[in-house]
Amino acid sequence: MGAWGNGSFDNDDAADFLADVTDGSDLALVREIFATVLGAEEYLEAPDASQAIAAAEIVAAAVGRPTPAAQEEEELSEWLARVSPAADPDLIKQAVQVLDRIVGENSELRELWEETDELSDWEATVAALRSKLQV
Repeated sequence: MGAWGNGSFDNDDAADFLADVTDGSDLALVREIFATVLGAEEYLEAPDASQAIAAAEIVAAAVGRPTPAAQEEEELSEWLARVSPAADPDLIKQAVQVLDRIVGENSELRELWEETDELSDWEATVAALRSKLQV
């Protein structure tokens, strides 16, 4: 899985996604990965899910409700200060829907965490992020 922890940015796919977003000047990549996840009719692949969790972290941080994991990402903090991306209510709603899809059935990332002793920790991380996105 290329993961070194159960945090939102603790895997290769999420770290690469964050780097790609912070190289840009808007939330276009966030919108793209949300569309990919929400458009996955059957099975959701783990790389897409990992990127989407990172994207949800970016949205939460953009609306001023960053998780501790997002606060630790210096490049994200610098990018947010420089770009000031606008996350509209629809994007926030999509972020919640994406997280629900990732922890639900037919999610490879969930299945991979089910094979470890850290499933409940990962679920708690995702739930904490979800709570940051709800007002």
